[in-house]
Amino acid sequence: MNSPPDPGWTRYFPPFGWLAAYRREWLPCDAVAGITLAAYAIPVSLAYAALAGLPPQIGVYGYMLGGIGYALLGSSRQLAIGPTSAISLMIAATVGVLAGGDAVRYAQIASLAAFAVAVLCFIAWLFKLSVLVRLVSDSILVGFKAGAGLTIIMSQLPSLLGVAGGGHNFFDRAGKLVGQLGGVDPLVLGIGAVALLLLLLGERLLPGKPVGITIVAAAIILATLLGLPGLGVPVTGKIPEGLPALAIPTFGLLEFDDLFPLAAGCVLLAYIEGVSAARSFAAKHGYQLDVRQEFLGLGAANLAAAFGHGYPVAGGLSQSAVNDSAGARTPLALVICSVTLGLCLLFFTGALTNLPKAVLAAIVLAAVYRLIDLRALLRMWQVSRIDFCAAAIALISVLLLGILQGVLLASIASIFLLLARASRPNVAFLGRLPGSGRYSDRARHEGIEPLVGIIAFRPEASLLYINAETILETVLIALRAAPGVRLVVCDLSASPYIDLAGARMLHELHDELASRSVTFCIVGAHAQLRDLLRAEGLAAKTDSGQWLRSLDSLLGDDQATTAQRTA
Repeated sequence: MNSPPDPGWTRYFPPFGWLAAYRREWLPCDAVAGITLAAYAIPVSLAYAALAGLPPQIGVYGYMLGGIGYALLGSSRQLAIGPTSAISLMIAATVGVLAGGDAVRYAQIASLAAFAVAVLCFIAWLFKLSVLVRLVSDSILVGFKAGAGLTIIMSQLPSLLGVAGGGHNFFDRAGKLVGQLGGVDPLVLGIGAVALLLLLLGERLLPGKPVGITIVAAAIILATLLGLPGLGVPVTGKIPEGLPALAIPTFGLLEFDDLFPLAAGCVLLAYIEGVSAARSFAAKHGYQLDVRQEFLGLGAANLAAAFGHGYPVAGGLSQSAVNDSAGARTPLALVICSVTLGLCLLFFTGALTNLPKAVLAAIVLAAVYRLIDLRALLRMWQVSRIDFCAAAIALISVLLLGILQGVLLASIASIFLLLARASRPNVAFLGRLPGSGRYSDRARHEGIEPLVGIIAFRPEASLLYINAETILETVLIALRAAPGVRLVVCDLSASPYIDLAGARMLHELHDELASRSVTFCIVGAHAQLRDLLRAEGLAAKTDSGQWLRSLDSLLGDDQATTAQRTA
């Protein structure tokens, strides 16, 4: 399983690779993993469909059809595809407004959103846009996940407590929930609390085991025997039997500007979460993940879900961990999981009629509390305040604006964070390390020998339009603070790229130094930098023969010349 991906066209259809290398002894592992994943998927998909505001069977459709689609075009061998908590909440918050209270239109828009996600994934694959998704930093993702986790928890607490709930964002929901605490149903709360406790204990004591389906089965039996629906305990009700009827999504329901933000937010969430999970399993099992191909896998999964009346799906870490720990060796496990779910839809949906909704809420709570990574937030506060601020922006935007607006705002914030960091590069003012020909940043090391009459600085970033002015001001401040300077040296060895604004900044620095009768030299310039500097006319102002030299070589010659003049 360590072979590199096929460089030919067959790499666009990964089953050609893993089926050709398939071993007979892997089949029992994939079969057990597929059945185990189905046992995990049934309660989770029912819960997430309820979170999305859709009939419970729609969640099962997503797991069944999305898994088959991903198995055909995805490059991960352990990633499991299905509805996720964040996307489910995004659908609930966005589609509800667009549907205007029409349940049929609601389901149609959800399926249309899955189709739009598939189209955007194909476009992203075609134009190799995986690099753009990487602009969302890890710190932004930590804050977003924490905000999504808190929002989802708040949305499920009413079902756990047996109250109506309501509200548009986290704080609105929290306020309404506090006002309804006097109407908490003790029976519903007891059912939900026991289910949640058992789920958490099972997660800790029986990792990788189908604890969720066992608790669901026990809850259904008890609800039926004790007549809980007759006592006012909300249950799922009758779930239609049979496989989903495949059909083309209904087009023309929305304008493009209404559908695009929802689909783009789903793609961003699904791709980041899926690739992050898939990379961890690829590293664990020693094979290469094709991050561009993941767009095709995700697109195929959502296309299949859309044609089966499902809503957007994604690869998630929790379901993938279940799949992996159960022994999945190839995507055949997803196909076996889909077959198992299909059999359940054909023959066993009637058994889910009396499943208490409080148990579904407990399943969601047990699945999403891990999204709130307090340790990561605390570490960012201790190590990098700018990363903590980025995470806080994402968290607060999700709590105030909701999942969709939050993820889009977090993405924009991530880009601005990148630009802010690039606009304030470190400018190292160099001194000589005693007894050597090496030079280092005077501000970061003790015992550095100062350079008398010389300022040598090294911008530790590319020279771009966003930081050129900052670098120039930093050098001029240092020049004003050091009287008697006769030579300024710009070491570009740590600058991989320069644009026209960076070149103009060097022009301005040269002219300012010339007005003060100070010599200006450039050293350590890489090939691309030398080409642009020459094209911008810097060779007429500085000695281009020195551009390739090292700082030690230049300053060694300068010292020798100074010594000769003194003699």
